[in-house]
Amino acid sequence: MFEKLGKDGAGSKLLAWVGGAITVLGFVLLLILAIQRGWLGPMPRVVGGAVFSGALVGIGVWLHRNPAGRTGAFALAATGFAGLYLDVVAATSLYGYLPPAAGLVAGLVVAAAGVALALRWDSQTLAVGVVAACALCSPVMTGGFTVLLVGFLLVLKMASTPVQIHRNWPGLAIAGGFGPILASLLTTASAIPRDYEWTVVGVAAATTVAGLVVALLTIRKRPADIVAVALVAGSALPAMFATTLLDKPSASILAGAVAAVLLAIWMVPDLPRAFTTAAGATGMLALFQTTVIALDGNVRTAIVLAEAVLLAFLAARLTRKSALVGSIAFGVVGFLMAVVQAVPITWLLDEPRYVRAGAGDYAAGLVTAVVLGIYAATAPWAALKMRVLREPARHPFAWVLSGLVLLYGAAGAVLCAALLVSPDETGFLFGHSVVTVSWTVVALFLLVKGINNKALRISGLILVAAAVVKLVTFDLSALDGVARVLAFLGAGLVLLTAGTRYAKLVAGAKTPQ
Repeated sequence: MFEKLGKDGAGSKLLAWVGGAITVLGFVLLLILAIQRGWLGPMPRVVGGAVFSGALVGIGVWLHRNPAGRTGAFALAATGFAGLYLDVVAATSLYGYLPPAAGLVAGLVVAAAGVALALRWDSQTLAVGVVAACALCSPVMTGGFTVLLVGFLLVLKMASTPVQIHRNWPGLAIAGGFGPILASLLTTASAIPRDYEWTVVGVAAATTVAGLVVALLTIRKRPADIVAVALVAGSALPAMFATTLLDKPSASILAGAVAAVLLAIWMVPDLPRAFTTAAGATGMLALFQTTVIALDGNVRTAIVLAEAVLLAFLAARLTRKSALVGSIAFGVVGFLMAVVQAVPITWLLDEPRYVRAGAGDYAAGLVTAVVLGIYAATAPWAALKMRVLREPARHPFAWVLSGLVLLYGAAGAVLCAALLVSPDETGFLFGHSVVTVSWTVVALFLLVKGINNKALRISGLILVAAAVVKLVTFDLSALDGVARVLAFLGAGLVLLTAGTRYAKLVAGAKTPQ
């Protein structure tokens, strides 16, 4: 830093730009003080501000003809254009001399003129100075974060975008691109529900659309532009946050529209991977928001898990790790929702008389448990196909975790089905008997199929151990009467059959043909 300050001309540049910033701030303070003290009338203030700012621009243009005076020319021109822009904002917001539409057009003309001059002089610093000064000082003129402020910041974005795309000025992209996003979020946060909410939502949606369009245009022009990657993710936030002002149907439609657009961008094959990943991640977040808003209760859990399954299939089909990450995120959230609400662990441990649940809850739990089991099988399959996950011998933890989730889903499905048929102690006991026996049957199937497959063989043995542990720790104490006898006899006979039959199959596999 000290080396930069020691270079020739660094001091003059610093003085010029600091002076310009202080001048803009002084102009704003002068307008505020003139209003508070009643100096002159509104019209003289607006005209005087325009004349003063225009004079600064003129002096800057005159100084620019001499190379020695160009540092001051940049600072003076930036200060002048910022003053003109703030004068337009004041004439529109404070004094009402211009209707909002006319004020926005006038602001666009002023901002475009300033950025065009920066383009002609080939000065990113001038362009950033004009846009940043206008963006930072505009909230003072509009009296805080309002719809009109977002409109003026969108005007700055429109004026700066063509030049930024043409010249690759990242500073200008940041100064013009993210101001409307932040202002829209703060405007929504300060809006009172039922108070011009559709206007706020409309401006937020316009901010999102403008940001996505600019991001797409920029990334098409320059595939390595990191600002476009940040912009495609950040631009969705205003519309997503604006859903808090709407009722459920309207909010779900808005969030769903954002999700659809972003996921469509994510699917475009010829866009840079970083850009599509950012769009896809934000689109998945919007998809989750849509699901949470539109659905209630246990149905919500089943849909979240179904979305996790769909993302896993897309990850395997398109070979996109971002889809797999999204699938895992949806799966984890869906599993937690299932354990807490849709298929709570108390259903598996407590008798129905201690659980408050009806036929509708058990039906929804059955569907959720089935989808959970499908996801537990689909996610590792997709990861294995993408070579993110290796065989169980090399990555045992992931496979064991998937297996436990699969067992939970299968047990929940069996118990929910049994309780649907007989929502009392009989259904509960019979369901657990079926769970224990089914585990041993599946274990036998895995062992038979895994004679020449180490992964399946290990899975079968682990499942046998799980069935035995369940028999000893749960069934022996929780079940009684016929249910306990069925569980032990069924599991025992299956294990005996597995032992004798499996030994013959292993011996046959080892016999040379």
